[in-house]
Amino acid sequence: MKKIILIAALVASANGVFAQTYMTRTAKISFNATSPKSPEKIEAVNNEAASILNSKTGDFVFQLPIKSFKFERELMQQHFNENYMESDKFPKSDFKGKLSDMNSVNLAKDGTYNVTVAGKLTIHGATKDVSVPGTVTVKGKEVTAKAKFNVKLADYNIVIPGVVSDKLAKEAIITIDAALTQK
Repeated sequence: MKKIILIAALVASANGVFAQTYMTRTAKISFNATSPKSPEKIEAVNNEAASILNSKTGDFVFQLPIKSFKFERELMQQHFNENYMESDKFPKSDFKGKLSDMNSVNLAKDGTYNVTVAGKLTIHGATKDVSVPGTVTVKGKEVTAKAKFNVKLADYNIVIPGVVSDKLAKEAIITIDAALTQK
């Protein structure tokens, strides 16, 4: 019995040794929620998203502080954090999922691979299943993951007051650009 437990422990630890982890703390997440009727852009960029990709399992995780979104105008940023995202109450957003076609990505060979990432996206305290097309580009020991998709604000309990409903789109376009390095 002791031998079986020892062998199982060695096999489990060997799997961890051969798995390569890629990560970053500076992934770029941006959004655009500008309505066609808006006289100004409703967009922001966050360069403080952390991300980890496990090359063996395809597990992919993102986490970002909401207050790190930067707007062109400081007043917009204040309204975003206080009125819409309630950043003190919901300080982070995250995605936990998997590259569903990790077998088609060769991290040992430079190239660009089309992928689908599926998992759970949490924004403003609400979690929804999402499936998003994207690309993974391998260049040396760096992996760049990119995706662009829409998020319905109402799905995440983000309420748009009537006074600005014509300026703010019902869906935000989310763009992800993450350069991950092997650890």
